[in-house]
Amino acid sequence: MDNRRMSWRSCAFILSFLLLAGAGGDPRSADAPTASDKLLRVCADPNNLPFSNDKGEGFENKLAELVAHDMGRTVTYTWWAQRRGFVRNTLKAGHCDVIMGVPADLDMVAATKPYYRSTYVFVWRRDRDLDLNSITDPRLRDLRIGVHLLGDDGFNTPPAEVLGEQGMSANVVGYSIYGDYRTANPPARLLEAVAKGDIDVAAVWGPFAGYFGRKTVAPLALAPIADGGRFAPIVFQYDIAMGVRKQDHALKAALDKVIQQDQPAITALLESYGVPLVSSPQKAALP
Repeated sequence: MDNRRMSWRSCAFILSFLLLAGAGGDPRSADAPTASDKLLRVCADPNNLPFSNDKGEGFENKLAELVAHDMGRTVTYTWWAQRRGFVRNTLKAGHCDVIMGVPADLDMVAATKPYYRSTYVFVWRRDRDLDLNSITDPRLRDLRIGVHLLGDDGFNTPPAEVLGEQGMSANVVGYSIYGDYRTANPPARLLEAVAKGDIDVAAVWGPFAGYFGRKTVAPLALAPIADGGRFAPIVFQYDIAMGVRKQDHALKAALDKVIQQDQPAITALLESYGVPLVSSPQKAALP
């Protein structure tokens, strides 16, 4: 397997949402958006906290409101589940103009400057006192390790990839990142499993862990997966930006300006949702 394919696979659930083509359909639009400099037309998932939902409760919802306010616009949404065909059926179809959270190096879109960097983390019950920070920790071989799985498309999260390479596939318990979409926030099932003791530890994308870890029945601890470049090209940290169509130069420039001037407020917003923030490689500010 060449480095390019491994690099794509290492982008975890984020790229799986955005890169895969898939079944079409008409996106559900909150309004009937038309081209207007009075609207900030956002592509978003209606059931994907802590990022977004159709009640406006996610940090990407709050960020969209902040950005729209500074641009003198009003937010309007096109809702589409962030799975197969998300970019194709929303942004590229012209139904909306900006995705609030994409990997900064995603080449399907024109990405703004990053507004945060986060990391995959280990999560365990505080009463277990595991203090894990490396996939090479020998204790993992005796633990049940939960990870998000992305279906049968050949994509897995970075921790799932590396655990398999380290010969620990038998220890891994998979939880679908998509789950039962009829229930609220399907990715939360992984964190709930840790809290209930169904698994010993989870290796999960930081924003999920920081947000849902506050809402579980038992207190959880989390720590960044601090393996750095040990498993290159697989990495555990990602810069996150906003994404627009490649030809939308003016919108990208306007978003870059808002990100630059409002970065302290954006950081405070992320921290309020428990997002582990990484200011430099392998150094995370944990909630």
